[in-house]
Amino acid sequence: MTQIVNRTGFEQTNYALNISKDVVAELTYTFDWSEWLDSGDSIDTVEYTVAARRNDPTPINIINSGTANTGLETYVTLSGGQVDKIYIVTAAIETANGLIDRRNFRVQVENRSA
Repeated sequence: MTQIVNRTGFEQTNYALNISKDVVAELTYTFDWSEWLDSGDSIDTVEYTVAARRNDPTPINIINSGTANTGLETYVTLSGGQVDKIYIVTAAIETANGLIDRRNFRVQVENRSA
């Protein structure tokens, strides 16, 4: 099973993998694919997308994305978003051996205060 590692903490529910993010935060989220990959295989390409929301004046933005840890992990850095909105972020990958898969998580944008 794919595990996401991030210093801000994810919550696993029966329906989805969730994270809350402050509206001004710019954070990196990482999928660890090592348990899913066959021995000797690695992530060749990854494309992260955010589900588009109609009439969203401040959508979540993908700052950068890619692979890490010799192709065993993928990452995406996100910023922005509209308060009280939920966004679905999807990682679509292809491995060096030609396998194709995808994983997603939900981001709840909120205003946090000290």
